[in-house]
Formats: sequence, structure tokens, C-alpha cells
Amino acid sequence: MRWRDMRGSGNIEDREGEGPARGGLGGGMKLGGAGLLAVIVVSFLLGLNPLEVLTGLQGGGPPPMDSPAPGPAPGSAPTGAPDPTKEFVARVLGDTEDTWRAIFQKQGREYEAPRLVLFRGAVESACGNASAAVGPFYCSGDQRVYLDRSFFEELSQRFGAPGEFARAYVIAHEIGHHVQNLIGVTEKVASQQRARGGRGNALSVAMELQADCLAGVWGYYAKRRNLLDPGDVEAGLQAAAAIGDDRIQQQSRGYVSPESFTHGSSEQRVRWFRTGLDAGEVRQCDTFAAARR
Repeated sequence: MRWRDMRGSGNIEDREGEGPARGGLGGGMKLGGAGLLAVIVVSFLLGLNPLEVLTGLQGGGPPPMDSPAPGPAPGSAPTGAPDPTKEFVARVLGDTEDTWRAIFQKQGREYEAPRLVLFRGAVESACGNASAAVGPFYCSGDQRVYLDRSFFEELSQRFGAPGEFARAYVIAHEIGHHVQNLIGVTEKVASQQRARGGRGNALSVAMELQADCLAGVWGYYAKRRNLLDPGDVEAGLQAAAAIGDDRIQQQSRGYVSPESFTHGSSEQRVRWFRTGLDAGEVRQCDTFAAARR
């Protein structure tokens, strides 16, 4: 992936040096292994409060005052040294900004770029305090994407989806949720879920699949600009498949429960990401209409 040929964005907030947010998730039930794997993926929701999944699993008190000082963030560079991961994130974010700004302009609209917050351990957002265990998320309340870079390692080591384009897919998926927020999809879905008393799994699935398709739309234009290398698309499709609800449930539970899906099956996620990659058109990403058929 030729990410160094992309424009770097200035909309990065580096909170990694702050360490775990005071008052964030701490104590309570400790998650690890398959449990953490399940929480990371189930909590991979955009536009929704990621703490909903962890509310009953972890306590909400502040960390002990005598907690040891946090060590360096995984994969981070020493102070003053070049940080290729941070540069990668900034350039992929910048390219999504350029792509969506052009798409919105064609529709006579202005694209409002989000900010991306790099954190480690835990972070405060307008959606509440969040642990890194929730994975990357988008908060519509402050129009920010939150990313602990350790998720990139999880993506490669636990989910079996290595490569730069797999990581770019994660960022583009979160930006897809920002696009949904700008065009009114997020509020519409939240309203419908409230009307259903929170029983809106089908809506959550459609929303996540649409974000996958919108990530594919970005990939379509990146490919047209010769920013992708052979094998990049396959890496993105592999990442989409790796975080399908059916695959995660099989790994963590040993069985699959389709009625509890929140993000869609591996087949669905791959199919909609491919739809965006092939079509490059937002109107082809109507996952809600497809769900009604």
C-alpha cells in the first residue's frame, strides 16, 4: 500500500502520553483470551456508545492511586523519533478526507472532517469513558474516531488479518460511521432502536455493513489513484471476514447464534466491502433496503 503518497491529515489528537483516563474502566471483571476477543469485536460499534457492552463486565471506578506508571505504548517510537504508525494513521485519515470531500462536493454538500484520537489503555469521550478493550470506535457526540494502536496488533495476531490495507480498512470503516452521522443515518437508526426498546440487532447489522461498504467506496478511489499494491484488496477482504460475527462467536463460544449478530456474518461483511470497492458509489450501500428484502 502506497500510503506515503497520501496527504497527511492534521486532524490527529495524540493522547497516548496521557495514559489510562482517570475515571475510566478499571477493576471489576478482568477479560482475556476468548472473552477479550469477543468483547473487542462485539464492541466494534460506530455511532453508538461502546460502553454498553462492557457495562456489566467491568467496574467504573478510577484506577488505584498507587498504580504503576504506564509503560510505552505498544509499537510506539521513542520521544522525538519518527513514528511510522502515527504517520500511517495520519496519511490514511488524510486520504479519506480528500475522498469524502470530493464525493460530498459532487452532491452539493460540505464534508466536515472528524478528528482521530490516538490513545492507550483508556480514554474519555463524549460517549463516556472507554477501555481499549472496546476496540476502535466512533463517537457521534464529539465527531471523533478513537483508536488504540494496540488494536492493529490484535488485528494481525488474534484475527489473522495482517497488512497495511487491513489496518487502513479499520480506519476507513470508522470514517464510514462518521459519514453515516453526517448524512443522518446514525440518528435515524438510534431513533428506531429507541422505539424498539433496544431490540434493534438487525439495524445494528445493517449499520455496520453499510460502514463496511463505505470503507470500500474509499478503497475504490484509492485504487483508482494507484495507491494500492497487488494483494491489498485481498488483505482488506480478509480483515472484513476475520471480524464477522459468526467467526468470532465460533471462536469464543464454540457455536453461532445469528439472532445475536450485531455486525453481520463474515460473508456479509466481505460482500458489502466488495460492493463498495467495485462500485465506488454511496447509493450502492443501502444495506437497510437489502435487509428488508
